[in-house]
Amino acid sequence: MSVLSQAPSTPSPGTPPQDEPPPAHTRRNPLTGLRRANPLGAVGGLLWLVIVLVPVYWVLVTSLRTREGFFDANPLSVPSHPTLDNYRQVLDNGFTHYLLNSTLVTVGATLLTVVVSLLAAYAIVRGTSRALRWAFSVFLLGLAIPLQATIIPVYYLIAKAQMYDTLGAIVLPSAAFAIPLTVIILVNFLRDIPDELYESMRADGAGHWRMLWSLALPLSRPALITVVIYDALNVWNGFLFPLILTQSPDKRTLPLFVWSFQGEFTINVPAILAAVVLSTLPILVLYVLGRRQLIGGLTAGFGK
Repeated sequence: MSVLSQAPSTPSPGTPPQDEPPPAHTRRNPLTGLRRANPLGAVGGLLWLVIVLVPVYWVLVTSLRTREGFFDANPLSVPSHPTLDNYRQVLDNGFTHYLLNSTLVTVGATLLTVVVSLLAAYAIVRGTSRALRWAFSVFLLGLAIPLQATIIPVYYLIAKAQMYDTLGAIVLPSAAFAIPLTVIILVNFLRDIPDELYESMRADGAGHWRMLWSLALPLSRPALITVVIYDALNVWNGFLFPLILTQSPDKRTLPLFVWSFQGEFTINVPAILAAVVLSTLPILVLYVLGRRQLIGGLTAGFGK
């Protein structure tokens, strides 16, 4: 008879309760104390690691080749005579200026998004009016609106505000489309703060601004780190808004710079990949430093 079909036995009076056996996937070897090996999972993980690392390796080694060596050598072989001329060529084409533009746009949009979203999330969580509950539904609705469907109204508004061809024309729409998801993440975190903490601060005479600054802000730090990294990644990689809302070459961000650089050096693939590497490094460093907070924040906010 199958184990699943057997009825659980009832312990007799006076018999101490026995612990149930752990699930099969968490059982340990009684001799070594180690969990059982999962060869299939190990092979799958190794295969996925190869799929991810091979393109990255190819981009790096190709950016160190000469243009002639790109057509002659094996694509995955280490270059016999590596060179940094491709990186010098990228830097000589105004890379630092476009890096500064992207940094200003990313910092401005992310800061605006976090400030507005934190205030909105606190009002939704601590507010009692029906209008605030409807406001949360509006933010949820914002997730269903694709960015591409609103590019014409956004262009019209930016032009009417006389902000076309400025960095501010990129900052405002980028922040607007990042606010809905940011509010939802922060709302889930702020709802997990016990009401007793708010009531104790209110009993001490603290107002909403004091509770926001001294209680909600410190306790929502994991969520804030999560949304900062997530929003910064999206703004840094944004292409449509800089393409539509700017025109002057000196207002370009790094995605537009790489796009124009590719059109100018079409046959020089190593130089194009050098531009890709340089434009990826800053945001990659930010992701590596905060990846644990990003993953933990996204899962904890919805799992509590």
